[in-house]
Amino acid sequence: MGGAVMIVGLIAASIFGIFYLYYSTRNKERLALIEKGADAGIFVKGKQDKAAPFWKILILNSALLLMGIGSGIMIGGILGANFNVEWDIAMPGSIFLMAGTGLLIGFFLTKKLDKEGA
Repeated sequence: MGGAVMIVGLIAASIFGIFYLYYSTRNKERLALIEKGADAGIFVKGKQDKAAPFWKILILNSALLLMGIGSGIMIGGILGANFNVEWDIAMPGSIFLMAGTGLLIGFFLTKKLDKEGA
């Protein structure tokens, strides 16, 4: 019981430390740029007029990931049943291969969607 509490505490402390370092470093960089007289407009992220909405990208990538997982299960079943490949190798290998392929296709389609301007 005591070990689990320590592990959770260490994980929480690590997450806090990462966020603290990120925000304190960002604040120091901004103060240094302001002292040098740099334009304050660099801190504001401008909206891209051509960017596709987030929900379209999320749905596209989710759909392609799920289709990749489904086709990976089918290919793994075919490999296991017809080509005598061991099930322990055929199923995870084909699922990860097809899921990765789906995500790669989603990446390129998202890039194309952003170029077209939604």
